[in-house]
Amino acid sequence: MGSPFYSFLRQNNIVCLKFFLIVLFMGCISHRTTNHCSNQLIATPTTPTHLDVTSALEALSLDGYFSFNNNNHAAKDFGNTYQFLPLAVLHPKSVSDISSMVKLIFDMGSTSELTVAARGHGHSLQGQAQAHRGVVINMESLMGPQMQVHAGEQPFVDVSGGELWINILHETLKHGLAPKSWTDYLHLTVGGTLSYAGISGQAFRHGPQINNVYQLQVVTGKGEVRMCSKSKNPDLFYGVLGGLGQFGIITQARISLEPAPKMVKWIRVLYSDFSAFSKDQEYLIESENSFDYIEGFVIINRTGLLNNWRSSFNPKDPMQASQFDSDGKTLYCLEMAKYFNPDETNVIDQITESLLLELHYIPSTLFLSEVSYVQFLDRVHVSELKLRANGLWDVPHPWMNLLVPKSKIHEFADEVFGNILRDNINGPILMYPVNKTKWNNNTSMVTPDEDVFYLVALLSSAVSSKATDGLEHILKQNKRILEYCARADLGVKQYLPHYKTQGDWRAHFGPRWKVFAQRKSSYDPLAILAPGQRIFEKGRPILCNVLKGQGVGEVFYG
Repeated sequence: MGSPFYSFLRQNNIVCLKFFLIVLFMGCISHRTTNHCSNQLIATPTTPTHLDVTSALEALSLDGYFSFNNNNHAAKDFGNTYQFLPLAVLHPKSVSDISSMVKLIFDMGSTSELTVAARGHGHSLQGQAQAHRGVVINMESLMGPQMQVHAGEQPFVDVSGGELWINILHETLKHGLAPKSWTDYLHLTVGGTLSYAGISGQAFRHGPQINNVYQLQVVTGKGEVRMCSKSKNPDLFYGVLGGLGQFGIITQARISLEPAPKMVKWIRVLYSDFSAFSKDQEYLIESENSFDYIEGFVIINRTGLLNNWRSSFNPKDPMQASQFDSDGKTLYCLEMAKYFNPDETNVIDQITESLLLELHYIPSTLFLSEVSYVQFLDRVHVSELKLRANGLWDVPHPWMNLLVPKSKIHEFADEVFGNILRDNINGPILMYPVNKTKWNNNTSMVTPDEDVFYLVALLSSAVSSKATDGLEHILKQNKRILEYCARADLGVKQYLPHYKTQGDWRAHFGPRWKVFAQRKSSYDPLAILAPGQRIFEKGRPILCNVLKGQGVGEVFYG
């Protein structure tokens, strides 16, 4: 292969040639700087100007297009707390658009500060899909092949990385099929959730979404288009799954499917005792013929709780339910679902009653509903529409998601729900266990070192500037919880992690950091991709002597 400079010249037109002649000339002016690996003095070329970079991007031959103005939307996300304006937004119509753009930036080398972030539906929380003065890719504009559903013994669907899960649901249902594992909210892109894990109440049985993928097409940080799977380029395949966008941009995915049910029996019950609540959850995820979906919620001092449920559920005993008082209490809701088809109603009723007999909930709080499969899976979207109508959707969302080992969950609950959170937060608190045996340890996703761990998600909304529900107050609460977890050495891991120093990232990955950094060096050596994660910094060496066996702490800079 030729050098990046000559490779770049061969593939681009005269505008790009002019750009690189400028860079080459300016590169003759040396600056004394220290190489982190060798302590030798090296020459560093002058950084190209904003105008030169824009001209180089405009010169690319694309099926889609760049936008250089009015890109404020790309500097926002669902978290609504970080805003970094990009230089440009790429609206790709083909995978080659993405590949050509990334390769252009890679060929510029470290002389350019340009980075690239893939943006799906904009549901990142802390600017992870933003690229300050870089290029944001609008993945939803990617026009890949139409969704292809393949039936058979191992059915699957091939989809674009920018496709929304809600669209996949509707398309696969036309064939009587559906993905096995979901997130609670379906208006997210495939590439987005697969870059983290994709967790919901089905994860105890099927594992997260990253466990239900057969194959990926990826554009690496070098601009290469690579197919990968368990048997082909497995290191890249497992690295990208849960890899926080660090090794490649997911442009296509092959998703595992199963026969889809038509109906769902949806159940909620309440507990006043945390031990009974957690014990029943753990019993259900281990039971052979259990529910198909199991989640839990923590409810602190919520007025009129059961009355609010009546809009979607029917109480088993209306009289007893009307007498239940939730004021001033910390309660725990167990939410379960059993999938079925209409001709299975009697059998499902028997199975459900049998399972409920083994549980220890408050009898007067049993609420049930029967809805369609689509209604159940898309349930959060109904809440979204209500919040949007009231102007409460585009507020800051300082969410925090934690994975807590089973052995520490009582200790965690006593402190967090007993001392730190004295009142209800403005948003749900999710809490439910999953089986680690259903997770593939080869992926980049990091979990606690126990066979069972809990997802605890504090999904707060900062709806005002008041002391109790303002952004500053919520962030302080989150910080207190994290400091407690560290002080008590609970072995907690963040899901959708967010750290500001590489030392914290190294602690997060633990012994898996070395592999993570080596993969970064292999697939994105200039640290072009996903700068919003704040793991690696472009222009600084990712690893130097680690391959020679030296200690990790001394050689990773990022």
